[in-house]
Amino acid sequence: MRLLTDSKPGEQLPPEPELAQRLGVSRSTLREALRTLKGRGFIAGKPGVGTFVQARPLVIPSGLETLESVDAIAGRLGLDIRTAQVTMEERPVPTELLETLRVSPGDRLTLVSRVKLAGEQPVAYIEDVVPTAVASAEELRAGFKDSVLDYLRERGEPRLDHARADIRALEADEELAAVLAQRPGAALLLLEEVLFSVDGKPVDYSRNYFVPGYFSFHVIRRVGNHGDRSARVFAHDG
Repeated sequence: MRLLTDSKPGEQLPPEPELAQRLGVSRSTLREALRTLKGRGFIAGKPGVGTFVQARPLVIPSGLETLESVDAIAGRLGLDIRTAQVTMEERPVPTELLETLRVSPGDRLTLVSRVKLAGEQPVAYIEDVVPTAVASAEELRAGFKDSVLDYLRERGEPRLDHARADIRALEADEELAAVLAQRPGAALLLLEEVLFSVDGKPVDYSRNYFVPGYFSFHVIRRVGNHGDRSARVFAHDG
C-alpha cells in the first residue's frame, strides 16, 4: 500500500515503468498489485489518461449477532448502497438443497439474485433461494425492494426466528469475477446462510459474496462463567 500512503485522492499515479522503478518491484508484480487495488476501489483507471487514487473506499461494518440485510445496515448508517441486475425466476429444487430446505424433489423454488453497488463499484453479489410455498416469483416481484430478508420481515408471514450462518474465504471463479469486476482467483468472502421461521422450518437459503475491503464483519463474544459451569459438573458427578 506504499503507493497509496504517499498519494492523495485524485492524484494521478506515475506511468508503470516509473512506478515499478520507484517501488523497486517488477512490472508483473506491479500490475498484479494495481489489479488488486482497482478491484477494491482504491484506484481507478481512465482510458487514455492514466490511473488515479480514489478516496478511501466505503466500508460497511456489521456485527453477525443481529440478523440484518446489507441494505438495512447501509440505511441505518446513511451509506449509499444501490441494488442492480436483479433477476427472479422459478426453478426445480436442485438435489443438494433438498435437505437444506426440507422440500421434496417435485417442489420448486424462487431464485433471486442481484449485485450491490457502492457508487459504481460492485461490492457484493447475493443469491437467495426461497421455496415457492414461501414466496413465488410473482409475489416477490410485487413486493421486493432490495432484500428478501426485509421483504419477509415486512410481510410478517412466515414469522422469522433465526439464521444459521457460515462464513469463509474463497477464490472468485470467472463468473463471479465478471459480476464483481474482479480478476479470476481474487479473494472473496462468502456468507452462506439458512433462515428459519419460528416453527423451525427453513424459509430461505442465501449465498452472499462480498469483496474484501468494503465490508467489516465482527462478532461479540461473551466470557463464559466457568465457575458456575464447574459447579454444575461437580454437582452432577456427585
